[in-house]
Amino acid sequence: MWAPLMMLDLASVGLTLFLGLIFLVLFEIIRINSYSSRTPPGPRPLPFLPQYGEMSTVYLGRKPMIILNTVQVTKEALVQEAFSGRPAMPLIDWITNGLGIIMVTFGHSWRQQRRFALHTLRNFGLGKKSAEDRVIEESRYLISEMLKAEGKSMNPQHALQNAVSNIICSIVFGDRFNYDDKRFSCLLKILNEQFILAGSAVGQFFNLVPFIKHFPGPHQKIKQNANELVGFIQEQVKEHKETLDPDSPRDFIDAYLLEIDKQKSKEDSTFHEENLVMTTADLFLAGTDTTSTTIRWGLIFLIQNPDVQERCHEEIVRVLGYDRLPSMDDRDKLPYTYATVHEIQRYANIVPLGVTHETIQPTKLRGYDIPQGTMILTNLSAIFSNKEHWKHPDSFNPENFLDENGHFSKPECFIPFSLGPRVCLGETLARTELFLYITSLLQRIHFSWPPDPQPLDMDGIMGIVRLPQTFNIICCSRDTEE
Repeated sequence: MWAPLMMLDLASVGLTLFLGLIFLVLFEIIRINSYSSRTPPGPRPLPFLPQYGEMSTVYLGRKPMIILNTVQVTKEALVQEAFSGRPAMPLIDWITNGLGIIMVTFGHSWRQQRRFALHTLRNFGLGKKSAEDRVIEESRYLISEMLKAEGKSMNPQHALQNAVSNIICSIVFGDRFNYDDKRFSCLLKILNEQFILAGSAVGQFFNLVPFIKHFPGPHQKIKQNANELVGFIQEQVKEHKETLDPDSPRDFIDAYLLEIDKQKSKEDSTFHEENLVMTTADLFLAGTDTTSTTIRWGLIFLIQNPDVQERCHEEIVRVLGYDRLPSMDDRDKLPYTYATVHEIQRYANIVPLGVTHETIQPTKLRGYDIPQGTMILTNLSAIFSNKEHWKHPDSFNPENFLDENGHFSKPECFIPFSLGPRVCLGETLARTELFLYITSLLQRIHFSWPPDPQPLDMDGIMGIVRLPQTFNIICCSRDTEE
């Protein structure tokens, strides 16, 4: 007697669920089609990225995301305050507590922290001759470090990371770190691992299901690495507090500690020690990895294109000789080398979709409605390979940055540091480091592959930035070679 009723109940439940699922699917299709009629064209909600003209819409689940495919629409969008937000990312919030500068959403805290950071970094030499002098001096240490293994196979990653990091460290912490400093070397390895993990499938899965933070798994390594970095900075802050001279701030941390005291009576102040640690972490991370990663890609391209390497070296030696290291004033005298530095950035394209933006209010772009909270990505891969703007879009060729007279010429679509209110905080320093380090290395060292080099996947490793695979090179001093 009960069996037929149970069968009926199960059948009814199944039918109800089935009809409910159909209803939800139909509702979602109607909702998306209604939304899509007001937004840029794009594929149905699937997580892939074709190109649909100057703008396109893709979906991550139910969330729309607009891709800017041309430099014209990118400039039009990113200069507006409406496009200056950052999307909430559970992984970033987990390791930063929503503090810092780079990934903080547009608002009062971001304004205060960025304004103070820009002002303070400039006071300590950013964009001035003093910062340039630090890079020139560090170039000497870098050349010496690279030539310690002269003629032998060596991995250049640590030396390049350490050299680049030492500049921001001298501004933020007040000191540089020797290349054989074991604690700092370990920290740089952690930093590199963090960039890979945070952008990997592990990091993306965490953003989808952040409650896994309460459970063991590979994602816990990301938190562990973040804690190591925070612990290092907290030690630096403690030492600075113990030796602080209010009349003579030595670096960014000193200046921030004084600002905390200055702002303590203001209710809207966002200056406190936890924000000091996270802001310092942002400056340290951004000032270390992206530039050193670009130079590593540069070594690969220069070894793969020995004619470019030789032409740069000949131009540098003709202008500077072997003894005088380059300065930023030498850029106009070294047009081919300067073009090569820019071509390394273009071809490396280490952040193919830029740093994610988010609209902070409803807005319009090219006649389309863009709701508040819409993620915005810049398709730098398309912009940096647009045949209308580049003479050699698909190959490594410094001629992309030279005019018909051999003079340096930068196309308007070269925007590796982004635009608008969220433009890279360290753009000036990065440009200085890229030119001076690459030029100094090409002046004094010849780079080549070791015998039987391991094949490289030129797609690289996709983390927060596009990293090259680990590789070894051979460095030979130009002094002894010639």
